[in-house]
Amino acid sequence: MNYDPIRLEIYKNLFAAIADEMGTVLRKASYSPNIKERRDYSCAIFDENGQMIAQAAHIPVHLGSMPLSVKAAIEHFTGDLQPGDMVILNDPFRGGTHLPDITMVSPVFLPTEYIESTEKSKLVSMDTVNRVVNESLIGFVASRAHHADVGGMTPGSMPVAREIFQEGLIIPPVKLIRSGRMDQDILELILANVRTPQERRGDLSAQIAANQRGAERLAEMVTRYGWKEITDAEGQLLAYTERMTRRLIKSLPSGVYRFTDQLDDDGVNDQPVPITVAVTIRGDSAKVDFTGSASQQAGSVNAVYAITLSAVYYVFRCLLELDVPNNSGCLAPLEVIAPPGTVVNALPPAPVAGGNVETSQRIVDVLLGALAQACPEKIPAASQGTMNNVTIGGQSLLSVTGGKAKGESRPFTYYETIGGGMGARPNSDGPSALHSHMTNTLNTPIEALEYAYPLRVLRYEIRKGSGGKGKFRGGDGIVRELQVLNYCQVTLLTDRRKFPPYGLDGGEPGKTGTNLLIRGEEEMPLPGKGCADLQPGDILSISTPGGGGYGVKSS
Repeated sequence: MNYDPIRLEIYKNLFAAIADEMGTVLRKASYSPNIKERRDYSCAIFDENGQMIAQAAHIPVHLGSMPLSVKAAIEHFTGDLQPGDMVILNDPFRGGTHLPDITMVSPVFLPTEYIESTEKSKLVSMDTVNRVVNESLIGFVASRAHHADVGGMTPGSMPVAREIFQEGLIIPPVKLIRSGRMDQDILELILANVRTPQERRGDLSAQIAANQRGAERLAEMVTRYGWKEITDAEGQLLAYTERMTRRLIKSLPSGVYRFTDQLDDDGVNDQPVPITVAVTIRGDSAKVDFTGSASQQAGSVNAVYAITLSAVYYVFRCLLELDVPNNSGCLAPLEVIAPPGTVVNALPPAPVAGGNVETSQRIVDVLLGALAQACPEKIPAASQGTMNNVTIGGQSLLSVTGGKAKGESRPFTYYETIGGGMGARPNSDGPSALHSHMTNTLNTPIEALEYAYPLRVLRYEIRKGSGGKGKFRGGDGIVRELQVLNYCQVTLLTDRRKFPPYGLDGGEPGKTGTNLLIRGEEEMPLPGKGCADLQPGDILSISTPGGGGYGVKSS
């Protein structure tokens, strides 16, 4: 296929539409409010070599790291992937992010009669994957969803842990489905290690349905347009994104740009956790070096390499400012150095639950702080810099009278992230009360939350005046108060409670966030990262940070 920009645009949208449709199936078929309402999931399409060709506009922290999960599945099952197989995994040290994020990877095969080109150069994967009679591999589809519980020491599987084994069930790459048949033993093993097996069964089934839909659509594309044309389109889409990324980098002034920011603490010790980056721009390529960042921590703020790579992908993709395909071509001009054993490339058995949600946000802040020196007209002040993770779990429909439990009891686990202020931009105020950067979820609607859980929302409003002042103000955060109706346990993984989001060009920082437990007339401060037992009637009050301001406000 000769280069034709119009035809390439059509293929770009055809691939993206498959990922979008996978996401729609996953959302509609899921059980948990976290997936159905908050849409904490992602879907993507890959070529036969595991390069990401397209992704839907889902969760940035998932999509930049998912190629490593697909790679792990391919490498683990070299020579043993068959039509109808589906691989499941969540191991953060094998392409995952943190344990609640479960990934499903499906190879997609087609009868050879539909494949126009039989050149070995086009079917590279056939050297590493068994070829079934009259079947050839044409690509992969993958989905990733955050499950509200995968076991571990606290409900919701987001604890302030000291090792990954306390965070939940670790799933290496294994075949959940073999040649179209469910491996019931593996499924039952997973369900036996979670607090909410019925919900997990439903959400896993939704992921299976999403992958099946994606595989069907990808096969339809190849059948309709031909194998040679599809592989040519994949190659051209990857090359186009690489060219656009190189053009962006070449437009930046050559030099080395450094920045350091820090997490409040790791939840175990109260010392700040610095993250340092040096971004070197040379011609049409960039080196992103995190040497000098803190060593991996005792607490669960450690990020695995996939998270750091995902944050780098996200930042440079945002700078493109064009409707460029979201694929692996963006990473080709980038060299990412993350020293092993540091907070940005942790080694097992480090706990990592917060690395995905909190450290990823700080990595973005650090990268933007460095690039603000190279292209200040493109970079906003710091956004809230946290996902304000709240997990609550216990028994629902449980009454206690005279010290004795009565009524039907069933476990529940609830997980949510809470939005905040975005940083002001060089030419406008920052938006308020939004999820930003590495998360792209919605809030849980109050009606859905109160229907599904023994919780009541008492307050949900914009935190006025929390954005940083400046020529342009940072966006304001959120105040969200939940009253618990049963005995339960809450775990918080939040940040920017000590060090505020920075302003730029003389703008003031945004306000830090606060966590409170209100019991009767007493207000008790809660740490940014920690666990607490709650009683019926207790109120959990979360005030999220505002974004930094931009520029000096004229008097």
